[in-house]
Amino acid sequence: MDGSPFRGVVACLATMHGKQWALRPLLRRRLGMGLRVAEVDTDALGTFTGEVPRVGSARETVVRKARLGMAVTGSPVGLASEGAFGPHPAAPWMPADVEYVALVDARSGLTVVESVVSAETNHAHVTTDGRDRAVVLAFLRRVGFPHHAVVVRPAAGPGAPEKGLRRLVDVLAALRRAGAGSADGRATLAADLRAHVNPTRMRVIAAAGQRLVRRLATACPACAAPGFGPVGAEGGLPCRDCGTPSPLDATLVDGCAGCPYRSRRPVAGRADPGSCPRCNP
Repeated sequence: MDGSPFRGVVACLATMHGKQWALRPLLRRRLGMGLRVAEVDTDALGTFTGEVPRVGSARETVVRKARLGMAVTGSPVGLASEGAFGPHPAAPWMPADVEYVALVDARSGLTVVESVVSAETNHAHVTTDGRDRAVVLAFLRRVGFPHHAVVVRPAAGPGAPEKGLRRLVDVLAALRRAGAGSADGRATLAADLRAHVNPTRMRVIAAAGQRLVRRLATACPACAAPGFGPVGAEGGLPCRDCGTPSPLDATLVDGCAGCPYRSRRPVAGRADPGSCPRCNP
């Protein structure tokens, strides 16, 4: 940490949802960096409940969010995180949380983005008319209520979602209101995915933050800039049975965020025949 270019720097974090609690200890301990919250409306870049659609990918949005905080505070160093929920890329039948964390340093022109893909998520929803209490209670147990908050909105037609619900009486009342305002008389009950009311997501943000600080603590062998780490992979891991190249990663590529330097590391082992285009065409 003594040689960290970020030691003593106070970066701004664009968040409305308490993400400083996941990221601040990591930055202080590993990089000697302080953190202050930038008072910006990050919901203007998109909401999970759909009132504001996100324009562009989560990776693009996390950099825009960091720059937004820098513009508001005048800080030369900005951080942000952004999440995306959907099918797990390796197991599409499972939901996944993909968390991105970015640092933008205007002093050096450095932009570093790290991410984590996690199956640890309560991302789920159910549609109900609210009268079947057993369905409602089973869903609430599934998503970790009341430790995790939930959202209620009409299942069909317009209507603002009610967010951050953590009392059963409030959930039931919101279901009645949403059902009354829905074209089909039904409501959608979902996990609230905002970080400050979703401890599971906050843990995944912290894991992405750990990757970011580890990378920022690693200097490029060529130019000594911080941020050297994984930037890609090359397929072709040979099949264990026949040696045919498979789609699995055979080489991991590390790169610098400040210069063109790249290095390659071979992946140990062989591919399972189930991934082989010859053994399992």
